[in-house]
Amino acid sequence: LQAFKMAGLTLTPFGKTVQYGGGVGSALANVLWVVLVGWWMAFGYLGAGVLNCISIIGIPFGLQSFKMAKLALWPFGAEIVNL
Repeated sequence: LQAFKMAGLTLTPFGKTVQYGGGVGSALANVLWVVLVGWWMAFGYLGAGVLNCISIIGIPFGLQSFKMAKLALWPFGAEIVNL
């Protein structure tokens, strides 16, 4: 389910933001996610964001990559909302 959340934000990234919440269960799931999968996904999005921010045209896409990096690191308890 978390992968579909990230895919939805990737498909339509502009005009949406991520709100974080959740409880103890989400925090434990996030810790397990970071250890198994999240760190390398976030690292990839950070690298893409840095490369996009090299040019002026790529800056909005770089900022979206940074948003995705945070979501890839802590997806449980996050909710995608319209601005």
